[in-house]
Amino acid sequence: MVKVYELNGITPVVHPTAYVHPTAVLIGDVIIGPRCYVGPLASIRGDFGRLILEEGANLQDGCVMHGFPGADTVVEADGHIGHGAVLHGCRIGRNALVGMNSVVMDNAVIGAESIVAAMSFVKANMDVPPRSMVVGTPARIIRQVSEAEINWKTSGTSQYHELAVRSLATMREVDALEEVEPDRQRMQWESSLPLHLHKNA
Repeated sequence: MVKVYELNGITPVVHPTAYVHPTAVLIGDVIIGPRCYVGPLASIRGDFGRLILEEGANLQDGCVMHGFPGADTVVEADGHIGHGAVLHGCRIGRNALVGMNSVVMDNAVIGAESIVAAMSFVKANMDVPPRSMVVGTPARIIRQVSEAEINWKTSGTSQYHELAVRSLATMREVDALEEVEPDRQRMQWESSLPLHLHKNA
């Protein structure tokens, strides 16, 4: 059962087609749209500002969303937020990716189809144009994102769309097996490579 908390009479909203892992925490003014995926141990703390995941967005394990009073923190449609990232009072554009353990600060805007590299720190008020590659601490725009990179990102996000469906249908809490069974099956997915390998494929 997802940990959902009403605060000051405001209750989080989760669309029935979204999957939110039972260890995630949703507090107050939180809106999770259709086909979203929220991973284990995500913290979506709408106790000050409003937090919105639009349709098809994913917020992976250990991510944090928060914002100041009166501010919205928004991940637009098909936004992809990697493991351990922190979003605070910012806007992530449609089909953009924020890499693992990155931080995006207040009033920053990440344009549509942009990629923020893992471990980047996006300063408050930074305005990133669409299709930008953003890297570093502090983050800077180094070039435009290629069509191949956008296709790679879009493909990865579509797997999270499918993961939301699979999780709603088949995920359940069980006791661990004591040993590996013969002919143990693997998870079945279309092949997907990390970006650095995808470029060389």
